[in-house]
Amino acid sequence: MPPTLSSPPPAAPVDDVEARLVPFDARGPVSAAVLRHLVDGVATGHTALADAAVSTTADIACDDDLQLALFALYASSYGSIAAFRAELEWDPALVATRRVIETAFEASLRESIAVPQPPAPTADAVARDLFALTGAEGGPSLSRHLARKATLEQAHEFLVHRTVYTLREADPHSWAIPRLTGRPKAALVEIQSDEYGAGRPDRVHATLFARAVRGAGLTDAYGAYVDDVPAVTLASHNTMSMFGLNRRLLGAIVGHLAAFEMTSSIPNRLYSEGLRRLGFGDDVCGYFDEHVEADAVHEQIAGRDLAGALAEDRPDLLPDILFGAAACLEVDDRVGRHMLDAWSRGASSLRTEDER
Repeated sequence: MPPTLSSPPPAAPVDDVEARLVPFDARGPVSAAVLRHLVDGVATGHTALADAAVSTTADIACDDDLQLALFALYASSYGSIAAFRAELEWDPALVATRRVIETAFEASLRESIAVPQPPAPTADAVARDLFALTGAEGGPSLSRHLARKATLEQAHEFLVHRTVYTLREADPHSWAIPRLTGRPKAALVEIQSDEYGAGRPDRVHATLFARAVRGAGLTDAYGAYVDDVPAVTLASHNTMSMFGLNRRLLGAIVGHLAAFEMTSSIPNRLYSEGLRRLGFGDDVCGYFDEHVEADAVHEQIAGRDLAGALAEDRPDLLPDILFGAAACLEVDDRVGRHMLDAWSRGASSLRTEDER
């Protein structure tokens, strides 16, 4: 059956009964048990369920049940979903389940992603290697497809996939701020200040994207389209959340941000070109236009002053800086390949009713 975009629940005050509704459904026993605990405070043996699931899953990165459970557990820390009880953020059972899933997910990423050999731990050498890594030719390009060939329906699907992260843009990387010092900290704060509008609420990048989503006729309610996106899209967001929330993965979240910024400017120009080709105006394209110039500056700061300086200060983190950068490229490429493969078959990249 063809996919249909989920209708989000109506907006409601925090104290209204509607606020206790989760805007997406469980995808299996683990996510069902996790969601019940987060909303109702009822522990339902989800750690044992997670243990069993990770031992039998064929591919955790494509496992709908486990990726949704992990997404929900991270959403509790972000405060993304009003229905999730704040006092349960550090509930021991929920933390135990999160550790079971993310340990297996991290191991899968480390096993499946090729990481280059570390260069000398100097800012110039690290930046040079990161630019080489991010500049390598990949497979078919999602941004070029959007620019030249995408249909209106495909453009809407692209925006739906992007809502999972971009309505929370910059937040996963901000977890690193209190864990850095000196030059790397100053560099990250400089980048994040721009991401959060440099003091102008209307220029916050998540706000600009919300405007784009509304301009395209979609809802900007966070989580409204989680039911529509596949596990691979959730895995992309979960990767950066895992890197950001775990202090031991400081190098990985810094490397992730460096690669993210280094691969942003040109694709966003192409996205904007494609959306304008399809008839969208500044309300939709403005978000992408903003990133063409901003990220051209950010890539220099992220490569040398953030990742390079951190490698100089903490050479022990250099392998994880490169791992984080490589993981960023790979998990985002997986989402792009999923969309392009579906579209090449004349299918939708979103979940069908039969898949739910």
